[in-house]
This record gives sequence, C-alpha cells and structure tokens, in this order.
Amino acid sequence: MLNMNVISSTYRNTGPKAFQVLFISVSWFCTGIHNSPSYRSPSLSLYFGTKTRYEEINPFVLDNPLLVTRKEDILPITCTPLKIVSVIRHGTRYPTSSQIKKMKKIHALIQERSRSSSELVRELQSWEMWYDVWMDGQLVKKGEQDMQNLAHRLATLFPSLFTTERLQKCKMSFVTSSKHRCVDSTKAFIGGLVHGYLGFPRTPNNVLEDIPCSEPVVNDTLMRFFDHCPKFLVEVEDNDTALRELDNFKKSPEMRRVTQKVSALLDVPEQELSADLIQVAFFICSFELAIKNISDSPWCELFDEEDGRVLEYLNDLKQYWKRGYGHHINSRSSCNLFRHIFNHLEEAVTESKRSQQISSPVVMQFGHAETLLPLLALLGLFKDEKPLTADNFSMQSNRKFRSGQIVPYASNLVFVLYHCDMAETEREEYQVQMLLNENIVHFPHSQNTDLTLNRPRSQGY
Repeated sequence: MLNMNVISSTYRNTGPKAFQVLFISVSWFCTGIHNSPSYRSPSLSLYFGTKTRYEEINPFVLDNPLLVTRKEDILPITCTPLKIVSVIRHGTRYPTSSQIKKMKKIHALIQERSRSSSELVRELQSWEMWYDVWMDGQLVKKGEQDMQNLAHRLATLFPSLFTTERLQKCKMSFVTSSKHRCVDSTKAFIGGLVHGYLGFPRTPNNVLEDIPCSEPVVNDTLMRFFDHCPKFLVEVEDNDTALRELDNFKKSPEMRRVTQKVSALLDVPEQELSADLIQVAFFICSFELAIKNISDSPWCELFDEEDGRVLEYLNDLKQYWKRGYGHHINSRSSCNLFRHIFNHLEEAVTESKRSQQISSPVVMQFGHAETLLPLLALLGLFKDEKPLTADNFSMQSNRKFRSGQIVPYASNLVFVLYHCDMAETEREEYQVQMLLNENIVHFPHSQNTDLTLNRPRSQGY
C-alpha cells in the first residue's frame, strides 16, 4: 500500500451561484504496484517521473486493461450518480522535438567520442536512433489504447451516465487542450466509449463524424490555463530564478556521482556530459519501455536504482517548483479550472432539486500533467512537510510529491456527484466522490468515502 496524506474538501451548496469549501486534512490509500503478486516492475520504471507508464501505479492494466476493480466501494448504498466531471492527462506519447534533439546529441557523442570497447557501448553505438523531430510529442498507438481502455473502465463503473441515449442527445461534452496529443487522446477516448463500450459499429477508419456531438471542443483557457495566467508567466515561466533549486541540484554531489559513473561506463570525457544529457539518456530508457514495451534497452543498463532515485528527484524538482508547491501562483493559476469543475457540480444539484434532467451529466476534459499538478496542489494533495530543495535529497526519500505516482501517462482526476436518498434521516443529500487514477479518496476519521453537499440553514460563505 502507498500511504499518502492529502487534503480533501467538504462542499456545501449555498445557493444557485456558490459552494462553500472547507478543507479537511485526511489520509488516503491508493493501490500501488507492490499489491500485485503477478507483476514485477522493471527496477527503473518507478523513477521515470512524468514519463511513467500508467501500469506502474495500476498494474492490473497489464493483465486486463478493461478490468474494473473498485465497483463495490465506489457506489454508495442508496445513491445514484448524477454527473461525472474529469480532468485527464493525455496517453503515452513520443518525446518532444527538444528532447529528441538531445537524444540525438548523446547518441552521437557515444558513437563519436567513446573510447570503450565494452559490450554495453557497442550496443549503444549500434542502437537505432529511430526517434525524429517530426514526432514532437505526438500520441503513440499505446497512448490511444490508454484512452480507449480508460473510457471503457469509467463507463463500466458508471453505466447509468455513459449511455447511448445521452451520447446521441449530446448530453456528453469533451473538452481538450489544443495540443495534438490531447486532441488525439480525446478522440481515442470517445472511440473507446462509442465503439468499445457502447458497441457502435466501426467505420473503416473509425471515423466519429457520424456520431452527434462527438467532436472535441478545444479550450486552452481551461486545459492550458498556465499559458493564460500573466502572473505565472512573469513569476515562474519567464523567471530565470524560479527553478533555482533544480539548477542547483544539477550541480549537486548526487548528480556529479551519476555523471561520473556514466562517464566511466561510456569512457567519454565527463565535461561533455551535462545533467540534461544524463537525464535524456534516462528518458530514452523510459520511452523504450512506455512506447515499445522494451524493458532491457541498453540505455537502461547505464543506470541502477540509486541513479534512478536521483534522476527522479531531478524531474520532481522541476515539477514541484514549476507546477506544484514551489510557488504560490502555480496552484492559484488553476483556480478557474477549479471553479469550472464545481460550477458544473452545482448546476447539476440545482437541476436535480428542480426535478429537471441533468443538462450535461458527462464532462470529460483532456490536458497535461501541467494541468493536473497545479489543480492537485490547489486541493492540497501530496504536500510534504518541507519543500523539495537541492540539498535535501536524502531527507525526501519518502516524500509524498512523486510525479510518477501522481501524474503518469493517462492519469485522471474524477469527480462524481450522487443524489442519495437518506430515508433514515428523512432528507436528501448530494454527495461527491473524488478518484485519482481510479483510486477512491477515503475519510478514515468519519468512515466515509464521500463529500457531502448540503444546503446550510444560514446564507453566506
């Protein structure tokens, strides 16, 4: 079990235009890879950060990608799901063009400058550099499968929401970032829902144009809010000092040790191996596993688990200071998305109280790790007692903020609104459950796994 302290919320409906939000500190548990006796992860795959496969945190996907494991504890007794609102990261992708340029650089360095005749160096020199800049972060076939399977699992969990009638009556909305990997992820999700779960016949190219309202809507203001927040752009994105801790860690004793080791293995001058090149060599190992399911790539042989921990920390420092708790504006930049989610839930409560049909019971939104991390930080999830810095690597060995465990490829944050008939109390309640990567939030102190939305007696916040 992976034990993580998080902050969740209790929401009370204060009228047609507001929610009162009370943050309550709780603990929750999510199923980790160590729970699967039939699956042993490649030793480095736990340390790939945002390049981590979804299978590393939910290994059941390897055995049966359509398996639903949380049916019983997700559905409260006497409660009917009214609405689902999700934020989903795109599926497995190719490296970006900037990463590919660095990959080509270190491969050429090994081919031209290595003086070693070791078997490892010979394998790296003969390795085919098949990545090219045209790929530039595009969704791969595996990424399409990530989305198709996720669609099937979510629909299986909530069959009363994902119905043919609602699809045909345009009661489902699909919003995406403008990046092609997100647009393609959205289309793959819709395809998995339409052709896989709902059983619509497939066209020769699986074109969805005959399905009403199945075209994704691009909304970068929501899904790439960080590009539209002037304060974030000034204080973080365009600020040379915002990632000071990351820059300092590149020069740390831990990184120097990894660089010296790789330099010795490759027999190339240490000064020609920057931290960025070392990291991209590690990323090649991760891409070979995620895209091609190759677990014995020669690039992986350059590193051991201790190297993996160091390089994971290097990646996490970037995510922490650019997207997480490092700067206050990181989480604040997601406020509009946060408000958008709960406006959707509030609208459904209002419609239900008026005995109206829920106008949009399924809202699926597709973005990036950079979309999810600020939102999770705004909610207070995965916050460590002390910040991640360049000089506390050893102290943070058991940190909560591990991006690979939080936002792997296809990571998803799901809010489900229920209407509950509480006969014993002679009143009706609206409750919300929150799932991260298909694992439910638990409230151990109250023995509940739901968040209650009630209309308080007094008005105001």
